[in-house]
Amino acid sequence: MANGKSMTISEMVGMFVSPQAPLRVDAFDGSTFGPESAPLHVKVNNPNAVYQIVEHPNEIGVVRAYILGDFDVEGIDYADPYPVLRSFIDMAPYVRKPTPLDVARVAAAVFSHGFRKAPVPEVEGPSKWQRIKSGLLPHTEKADSETVSYHYDQSNDFYADFLGPSMTYTCAVFENEAMNLEDAQANKLRLILDKLGLKPGQRLLDIGCGWGSMVITAARRGIKALGVTLSKEQAAYAQEWIRREGLEDLAEVRVMDYRDVPERDFDGICSIGMMEHVGVKNYKSYFEEMFKLLKPMGRLLNHQITISHGKPNGKPGTDEFLDRYIFPDGDLGTPGFIESCIHDSGFNVVHQENLRQHYALTLHHWNHNLSEHWDDAVKQVGFDRAKVWGLYMAACALNFELDGIQIHQFLAVKPDRVGHPDGKWYPLRPWWKA
Repeated sequence: MANGKSMTISEMVGMFVSPQAPLRVDAFDGSTFGPESAPLHVKVNNPNAVYQIVEHPNEIGVVRAYILGDFDVEGIDYADPYPVLRSFIDMAPYVRKPTPLDVARVAAAVFSHGFRKAPVPEVEGPSKWQRIKSGLLPHTEKADSETVSYHYDQSNDFYADFLGPSMTYTCAVFENEAMNLEDAQANKLRLILDKLGLKPGQRLLDIGCGWGSMVITAARRGIKALGVTLSKEQAAYAQEWIRREGLEDLAEVRVMDYRDVPERDFDGICSIGMMEHVGVKNYKSYFEEMFKLLKPMGRLLNHQITISHGKPNGKPGTDEFLDRYIFPDGDLGTPGFIESCIHDSGFNVVHQENLRQHYALTLHHWNHNLSEHWDDAVKQVGFDRAKVWGLYMAACALNFELDGIQIHQFLAVKPDRVGHPDGKWYPLRPWWKA
């Protein structure tokens, strides 16, 4: 890209990064930036890296260039790029704000070579606007079915590569940092069931049941458990698991939208990692549906990722990378807003807790598992998609650690207006082992 009238890649980098930065850049045009001894070593492999970022000067431009190999980082583990992401965070003090003249000079240098549209990775999904234009209005039953299928109907074997034997795709609960993932996931399921306080013979509805780990765990306790999911792959896996365990008389998993569940009077409902797909504007109606499904004095356990602070524009949502590559129409609300929605739907909220650190630990385990099973993961879904999942999980782990996102469990009770003067309500203080 360099010529007598233009600037080199290293000169462009210097417009945005201080020379004191712990960064080395080697570019395809032969130019370099920073000392060879720098701990972070980036290789810009071709002009597409520049075109991507000029066309989308945000995370999408960087992600596209990364996925397609337009730039690379020395020593990176594609299954677990967390250390590299941490190094980029450490670069923050060295980032410069370019002047308008600097931006104009970079743009002139790029366009002097004839700007061309950079390629889009095949694994990238349509933007929110493109989905709406095609008739998929966010959080309608049709849109939810397609977006859930986009994320989950990949390959059960691929998910097993990083989730491990529990096939539990939500935050684990660790007694300490040395606890292994399987025990921590079992501990999370135990904690939720203990909070719900269900007894043998009582009925549980698990909304967004995944591959069935909660349904199986509940049925092993003698609880009659129904799980619903919009993923055919997940339901097939769960149904086979139920048959292997011989729990057909207690456990069932259906491909069904929660809005279509015909049964009523459940003793307990759990929603574990489901609310991220519901849409913030639909929270109250979601909880109102749970209220109708429960019997009086029934309990709801809602376990979901939350955003730590409201967005500056006041609008909910997830970032563009997650929307296009991971969770189309994903949406996060603040914990205070969620608790208000539960309360305003008629529930008594009796307990909530923030498990933020536990999710960071969970994600580190998943990245480690993906690294251990990298070859099979690539076989299952292809190199680019496996690379996307490694980035997604490592970035989420970092975001939990930086307190950009959290995860909360809310325990609520559907009140019985009779009042029950005989005290048959629930214990005065938390009744479960933390």
